[in-house]
Amino acid sequence: MTAIRTAIVGLGNCASALIQGINYYRAHGNGHTHGLMHWDLGGYLPTDVEIVAAFDIDSRKVGKDVGEAIFQPPNCTKVFHREVPETGAIVQMGRLLDGIPAHMKGLDPDFCFVPSDEPEATREQVIAILRHSGAEILVNFLPVGAQDATEFYVDCALAAGVAVVNCIPVFIASNPEWAQRFSDKGLPLIGDDVKSQIGATIVHRVLTDLFRQRGVELDQTYQLNTGGNTDFLNMLDRTRLSSKKVSKTEAVQAVAAKRLEDRNIHIGPSDYVSWQQDNKIGFIRMEGKIFGDVPINLELRLSVEDSPNSAGVVIDMIRCAMLALDRGQAGVLKGPSAFFCKHPPDQFTDDEAFHLVAKFISGPPKKVAKPRPLFAENEEKTGSR
Repeated sequence: MTAIRTAIVGLGNCASALIQGINYYRAHGNGHTHGLMHWDLGGYLPTDVEIVAAFDIDSRKVGKDVGEAIFQPPNCTKVFHREVPETGAIVQMGRLLDGIPAHMKGLDPDFCFVPSDEPEATREQVIAILRHSGAEILVNFLPVGAQDATEFYVDCALAAGVAVVNCIPVFIASNPEWAQRFSDKGLPLIGDDVKSQIGATIVHRVLTDLFRQRGVELDQTYQLNTGGNTDFLNMLDRTRLSSKKVSKTEAVQAVAAKRLEDRNIHIGPSDYVSWQQDNKIGFIRMEGKIFGDVPINLELRLSVEDSPNSAGVVIDMIRCAMLALDRGQAGVLKGPSAFFCKHPPDQFTDDEAFHLVAKFISGPPKKVAKPRPLFAENEEKTGSR
């Protein structure tokens, strides 16, 4: 298989974990598959992902090679593989729009963004960079609540003929208008809002489904999360959380035996604790009734490094999008979206979604040999403005 030419919007902790991971598995070879749901996914390995373009707005990242930019502050995820070579892809100044909320401007730069003084990219410039880089897939790692910025980059991807993996709770795949645009352009789309490998929401879903299967009536439940990365700092602005709360809440409601009233279910970020950095702590409580209406309650505490937890899923989302490109499949990929995301267009239990994505991976062979971009020997891999 040839490389999966990937562009990234937002070189934060999630991008850092993803790119570290690609190089980690390259260094450890074929025999080391720990931490992966799939080593070989339809013929593509994790090591086949190649970062060819990236966009950010932080002065400490713009203008640097991606391999250097991922270790710049305010990134604070665990460094589990420092040996990331230069990629040849230089981080380009992107478009700010609503990417940074007002309350984060001017804060301690160790914990927050330092916007670059470079002119923001125009739509035409972003499209040109995507085309020149030969990107086939765009991964959206923008902050929660970046509705306008997400729509800007997704529109650019459509114009450039690039598939999209939407990792955040801005509704693109689950918005019929956007979904139709991808179908019309003949491009695959996976989204919305990545489910981490073992995150609070996937654990909450599994337990809720267990209650349903075992005949336990769920009366009320909550999920509270704390963390110290820029994602949690960003979410202190509650006006940016509407889609996030919908995404996380619906992920749990979808597998409950009966829908809980709003007052009986609370799922969402709780608070920012700076010293936790990229460690996320989730608290889940579930109250219900077993045989004879006898009460039961369950409490769980989960502690996990947030960004590697999501990167272990995104690496599969990228490869599924590539398979769809190879096969000529367009529009929302139902199985991958249901298995990998909290807010897909169609919700299924996790067992059903697991079988759907397995069926997708083992699906039809590629319909046509898709040409790969070729570059002159003296041409840079990444476009400049």
